[in-house]
Amino acid sequence: MPSPIAGLHHVTAIASDPQTNLDFYTEVLGLRSVKRTVNFDDPGTYHFYFGDDVGSPGTILTFFPWPGAARGHAGAGEVARTAFSVPAASLEYWHQRLTDQGLLVERTGKRFDEQVLAFPDPDGMQIEIVAHADAGPANAPRFASVPPEHAIRGFFGVTLLEQNAAQTASILNIMGFQKIGEEGNRLRFSAPGRALGNHIDLLIDPNAKFGRSGAGSVHHIAFRAKDDAAQKEWRQEIAKHLDVTPVLDRTYFHSIYFREPGGVLFELATDPPGFTFDEPIESLGEELRIPQWLEPKRSFIEKRLPPVSLHKSLPPIELQTEAGATV
Repeated sequence: MPSPIAGLHHVTAIASDPQTNLDFYTEVLGLRSVKRTVNFDDPGTYHFYFGDDVGSPGTILTFFPWPGAARGHAGAGEVARTAFSVPAASLEYWHQRLTDQGLLVERTGKRFDEQVLAFPDPDGMQIEIVAHADAGPANAPRFASVPPEHAIRGFFGVTLLEQNAAQTASILNIMGFQKIGEEGNRLRFSAPGRALGNHIDLLIDPNAKFGRSGAGSVHHIAFRAKDDAAQKEWRQEIAKHLDVTPVLDRTYFHSIYFREPGGVLFELATDPPGFTFDEPIESLGEELRIPQWLEPKRSFIEKRLPPVSLHKSLPPIELQTEAGATV
């Protein structure tokens, strides 16, 4: 078998206003802008990447912001919730922070032994924060106003809304995700180990209607491939069961795509080369980066893109005088 899939690599969604999207995920959720580029299939549109300080696989939420995009809504065969992981002791901090931002925050109660907060982003995308005992150490974004001890660690997982479980569960099993729990109509699958984003929940509703793609909806989810060799092996394995694309070069990772039987678009993305491929870590995500093959069209692309500003916060620290007195 190929090298095990550790968990999610990234989740890609659709937004409307680019500036609003950029502000919410950097200033409210405290993620770092790790890449500002364009949709390679539609270069007149931004592609934003948000994550931890270095853009680690398993922390990356990406967006195609289309100004004026109509609001979408999740339905059968789509991602219903995207969940982030924080330490168990940080849940009250996040409840207060989000409430102070005027967000309608729901305490959903305990789910598989974890407490969960649920709230919408500016486009109505459903986000969850999970108080996770195994949240792991922080790789806190350097310009965030969220204290490092409360920083979002990365993904906990995603919830897929499905009309039935059998075929989707079968594909998840092939990919190394095994069923580890069941609560009502929610089934939880997990990859071995404690990697970020290794929980995939199936929410089963035989009567679920199909949704509509648009602002606030998830376009696809991507799982991790260790490297190109592992991805090639996984492509051969997946092709035995589903149609799968050729390998596509996404500059910061290489990708293959396939649609699971329930309808959710899956991607398998390589960990390397990563987001420092074309800019230093100190200034990740601050300038527009485009692939080399689009560089001759940079001037045209820049004219089509709406201007945006990244507002960097300084971490909340105590300044001290030379004598050691707190200022």
